[in-house]
Amino acid sequence: MSNKQFQGTINIDVRDSKPDWAAYEQPRTKEGAPNVLYIVLDDAGFSSMSCYGGLINTPNIDKLAKNGAQYTQWHTTALCSPTRSCLLTGRNHTTNGMSCITEASSGFPGSNANIPFECATIAEVLNEHGYNTYMLGKWHLSPADQVNMAATKRQWPLGRGFERFYGFLGGETNQYYPNLIYDNHPVAPPKTPEEGYHLTEDITDKAIEFITDSKVIAPDKPFFMYYAPGATHAPHQVPKEWIDKYKGKFDMGWDKYRETVLRRQKKMGIVPKNAKLPPLNPLGDFKNTKSPDGKPFPELEFTKPWNKLSANEKKLFTRMAEVYAGFLEHTDHNIGRLLEFLKQLKQYDNTIIVFVSDNGASAEGGPVGSVNENLFFNGVPDNLQNNLKKIDELGGPNAYNHYPNGWAMAFNTPFKMWKRYCYNGGICDACIIQWPKGLKKKGLRDQYHHAIDIVPTIYEALEIEMPNEVKGYAQKPLEGKSMKYSFDKPKEPTNRETQFYAMLGSRAIWHKGWKAETKHPTVSGWSNFAKDEWELYDVENDRTEMNNLAKKEPEKLEQLKALWYVEAGKYNGLPLDDRTPVEMFIEPRPQMMKDRTRYIYLPSDTSVSEHVAINIRNRSFRIGSEINIKNRNASGIIFQNGSKFGGHALYIKNRKLHYVNNFIGLKDQIITADKAVPMGKHIFGVSFEKKSEKPKGVARGILTLYIDKKKVGQGEIALQPGGYDLAGPGLIVGKTNHEPVTEDYPGKRPWVFTGGDIRYVAFDVSGTPYEDLEKRAEMMMARE
Repeated sequence: MSNKQFQGTINIDVRDSKPDWAAYEQPRTKEGAPNVLYIVLDDAGFSSMSCYGGLINTPNIDKLAKNGAQYTQWHTTALCSPTRSCLLTGRNHTTNGMSCITEASSGFPGSNANIPFECATIAEVLNEHGYNTYMLGKWHLSPADQVNMAATKRQWPLGRGFERFYGFLGGETNQYYPNLIYDNHPVAPPKTPEEGYHLTEDITDKAIEFITDSKVIAPDKPFFMYYAPGATHAPHQVPKEWIDKYKGKFDMGWDKYRETVLRRQKKMGIVPKNAKLPPLNPLGDFKNTKSPDGKPFPELEFTKPWNKLSANEKKLFTRMAEVYAGFLEHTDHNIGRLLEFLKQLKQYDNTIIVFVSDNGASAEGGPVGSVNENLFFNGVPDNLQNNLKKIDELGGPNAYNHYPNGWAMAFNTPFKMWKRYCYNGGICDACIIQWPKGLKKKGLRDQYHHAIDIVPTIYEALEIEMPNEVKGYAQKPLEGKSMKYSFDKPKEPTNRETQFYAMLGSRAIWHKGWKAETKHPTVSGWSNFAKDEWELYDVENDRTEMNNLAKKEPEKLEQLKALWYVEAGKYNGLPLDDRTPVEMFIEPRPQMMKDRTRYIYLPSDTSVSEHVAINIRNRSFRIGSEINIKNRNASGIIFQNGSKFGGHALYIKNRKLHYVNNFIGLKDQIITADKAVPMGKHIFGVSFEKKSEKPKGVARGILTLYIDKKKVGQGEIALQPGGYDLAGPGLIVGKTNHEPVTEDYPGKRPWVFTGGDIRYVAFDVSGTPYEDLEKRAEMMMARE
C-alpha cells in the first residue's frame, strides 16, 4: 500500500542503494479468490419470476435458484436508491443518508443523499484487496445536484470504488435511447433501435468486454461486478418478439393470476401451506375511512376486480402485462449470456453470484396504466381510447408504458401492497446466492434477512475483515449480519434479531419473528405520526400479514413500538417524512449556480440535463442562434431539448427555419419560416409572447420566427406545464443521437447540422418563472 514506509537503502550511488517496491505494488488477492457478481433487478415483484412461483419464464434465474440458496424471507427498504445503498455498504439506508430516492433529499443525516465515506462501498474495500471493480447499468446514488458535467464526481461510481462504469446515473432511462455515461463522461448508444439497440443487451456486451479486458492480461485476478439493468423498471420496453411470446398468457386477469401463483408457491415451498391472499385493496377504502384524529386519509387509487373491467380495459391491461413479461424474460436471457461467458472462461464455478430485486413491484402506473408517463406528470390523465390506439406500440420506442397497479399486487403475490410500503409487498423480495465452489447445499432458505446482510456475507466468504479505515476515513461498523452460516445449514434459525424499516411515512419493525407496522399512506402529507394505527403480526406464522394481533397482544405491540424508536435513533431514522411530492421537491437543496435569465449553449456532443437546463415553462422567452451559413442547402438541428414525449427544437429543413414545440407527445406544433435561409452570418431567432394561461400552467401565446430582426414566420402554440422528460436527453446543440422531438427533422439520425457553423444558442427569459411544483415533484418521485 502507498502508506507503507520505505524500507530500502539510499546512498549517493544507485549501485550502492537498495530499492523497496513494497509501497508501490498493486494489491493482490489470496490465491484462488472468487469473483463476485451482483445481479440487481428493478421493481421485480416477488412472484413475477418462475422460480418464485410466477408465470413469467426466467430459465437462467431458475438455474441459479436450483443450484444455489434461494431465500424466501429476504427484505429490502421498499425503494430503489435506499436498497442499493444497503447492498453496496452493508449499512442501513438511513445510516447511508439515503432514506428516500436521491432527488428527495432533505438535508438531515439520514436523508442527505450522500453516502458517507465512513460507509465504504464493497467496491472500495475489494479494490484495496486486489479486485477489479465494474459497475454496469443503473446507479441512482448521486445527489440530484451532482448529476451533471459541471458537478463533483465524488458520488459517481468511479468516486465510490468502481474502476469502470457503463450505464446511467438516474432512477430510470429509455431502453432504446438511454442517457449513457461511460466512466465519467456521456456517450451515445453504439446503435439505433432500428439497428437492434436495447440497453440491457448493450450493458451485457460491456460487462463481457470489461471482464475480457482484464482476464486476457491477468487471468487469475478476480473481479467484483455490480450488474444492474434498468429492467424491469418503467418504461417497460423490449423488442416485440419477446412480447408476443406471452400473447394470451394473462387473459385470466390479476385475480386469477394471484390465485394460480399462490397455489404454485405452496407446492414449491416458497410460502407456508397456510398462507392466504390479502384483499386486492388491502388498506381498505381510504376515501371513506377516517384517520384516528377524525380527518380523512389522503385519497388512494384503487384497483378494480378483473371481472369489473370493461372489455377494452382487459384488452389493454392484458397487453401491458405481456410487455412486462417479455421485458423480464429478455432480461433473464441477457443474464444467461453473461453467465455463459463466465462458463466459457472457466470462471463460473468460482464466482459468488448474488441475484436480488431492489423492492417490490411498482404501482406507479395507477389504476389504468400508462402509455406515456409524461402525460401524468403534466396533469393530463391517460385516456383509455387513446391508449388503445397505441396498443401495438407498447414496448417499442414510441411508447413509455407502465402496467396498472392491479398487476403490481399480482406480481407481489402473496403479499399486500407494493413498492414504497413497509408491508411485505414492498419489502419482501427475491434473493438467490450461488457459488459452486463454496455453497454445496442447494435449495430453499427461510431465514429472515435484509439487504444490509449481503456485504457481510461476501466479506466472510472472501475471508476479508471490514477495515477500520478506507481511503483515510474511519469506518462505521457494518450493520448487517452474514448469511454465510445458511450456506451449509439450510434449516439453521436466523442469526438476526431485529430490523427496522422507514419509508415515506410507512414504518415497521421486525423482531424475533414479530412485526409491528403502521397503516399510513405514503407521500400523503397526512403527518399525525403519533396517531398512527399500529398493526401487529406474527410473520413467522403469518407471512402475508392477514391476522392483526394488535388488540390481542397489546403488550407485545408496545414493546415493538418502543424498539422502533430505539432503532430509528441508532440509525438516523428520524425525522419521519410523509410529505407530498410537491412538499419534498420545494425543499431547499444545494445548487451550483444562482438563477439567471440568460443562458448560452455551445455545440457539443454532451447534452445538458433538464435538471439544470433553461426552464421556459409558462413564461415568455427568446432564443437566438448565431450561425454562419456556408452552403445554401444547410440543414439539421440547431438545438433540441426533450424527446418525442415532450420537448422543443429549432432546425433547418428544405432551406427553411423551423421551430417545433411537442406538447407532451400529443401534438407537434410546428412554425415554419416563409423565406429561405440566406447565406453568411445571421441571427436565427425565436420569440414567444405569453398571452393567456388556460388551463392552469399551460401558457398560450404567439411564437414568432426571425432571421436577424426580420419576422419570417408566426403561429399560436401552447407550452406544456410540466417537465419534458427528466429521464430523457436534455438540451443539446448541433445534433442529437437520442430520440427526436419530432419526426419532421431532415435526414437521418443523428441529424447533425451541416452546411454551416453554429456559434452559440442563447436563451433569454423574462417575467416570473413558473414551476408546476406538484407535477415536477411527482415526476421526480417516480424516478425510483
